Amino acid sequence: MQIQGKKPYNEINITPLVDLTFVLLIIFILLTTAAVQGIKVDLPSASAAKTLDSPKSRVIAVANDGTVSIDAVPVSMAELEQQLRSSMATTPDLAVILRGDRAVQYDQIMQVLDLCSKVGVPSLGMAATRPPGGA
Repeated sequence: MQIQGKKPYNEINITPLVDLTFVLLIIFILLTTAAVQGIKVDLPSASAAKTLDSPKSRVIAVANDGTVSIDAVPVSMAELEQQLRSSMATTPDLAVILRGDRAVQYDQIMQVLDLCSKVGVPSLGMAATRPPGGA
């Protein structure tokens, strides 16, 4: 006995699946952009630290394992030179902020400083944002 007016389903309704996919995509985009704020570097302390917040600045960070990154993107020294040269071409008064971990080898910092000098960076600052005895 078959009920009149009701047919068996021949296809699956995928609308809820598409909705779920879009929600997961939005969550993924929000979480990945929030996670890329910067590289964690343990800065040394300084008694008179100034801040340099300029839209014409790039931040180079050297982690304690020697990894160099520019604006939170890990790069090799050749890639760093290329990115600095392209930034200098678009912004001649470019300011570079160097953030070095307190445990990094001095040689690695000198290589980055030498590269900045070779490229001709007009303004170079060393980040030391922690107050003495601060965390």
